Amino acid sequence: MKLLPLTRKQRLRLLGFALVVLVTLPLSALVLIVVAKREVEAAAQGRVASTVDEVPPTPVALVLGCSRTLESGAENPFFANRIDAAVELYEAGKVEVLLVSGDNSRPDYDESSDMKAALMVRGVPANAIVCDYAGFSTLDSVVRAKEVFGQTRLVVVSQGFHVRRALYIAQAHGIEATGYTADRVGGAGGRIVRLRESLARVKVLLDVRVLHRGPKFLGEPVAIATKS
Repeated sequence: MKLLPLTRKQRLRLLGFALVVLVTLPLSALVLIVVAKREVEAAAQGRVASTVDEVPPTPVALVLGCSRTLESGAENPFFANRIDAAVELYEAGKVEVLLVSGDNSRPDYDESSDMKAALMVRGVPANAIVCDYAGFSTLDSVVRAKEVFGQTRLVVVSQGFHVRRALYIAQAHGIEATGYTADRVGGAGGRIVRLRESLARVKVLLDVRVLHRGPKFLGEPVAIATKS
């Protein structure tokens, strides 16, 4: 069927609709970014430590996973710095157990085992490390720490921007958490990740406030033995 040409009035209406969409969508996205940043920062206020001395003694630290290597095959500095921070907490006696949570969705990719191996090389004993192989996202890792591993108090270990988002999730799920920041990563790679964080915060705002999303998997409870 041949389409009839639009009248001038119809063209103006279509143009007006397109302009409204072009204006309102970016504004809506900007508002979401601002609101998400404000909520995350408010949840983390006063609960982020940058030195070991600032961390309250807590039985378990949740170490958030990432890839051990970059696409080039070089060591991922985000991974290395998180391992450094976790070792600092353990050696200072601030935590008894390191719960390493990461993605193991493929047989050839296992963030948790990589973290455990790296920690053991640094002298952390195997019996002080617990692996969570279903930490597919920050939300999965934080919520599973409570629902599967029974932890209602945690120290969360990652880079500062990531720690703050994890603390937002923890607060929403009734977990008393402190963040311990691993050293930040500079260069282009670090800047790109920090820019992506704005979108990640919008997503977590929607997951927590609107969608009420839970972990992909829960499963049977796993007890973590600690002295305290």
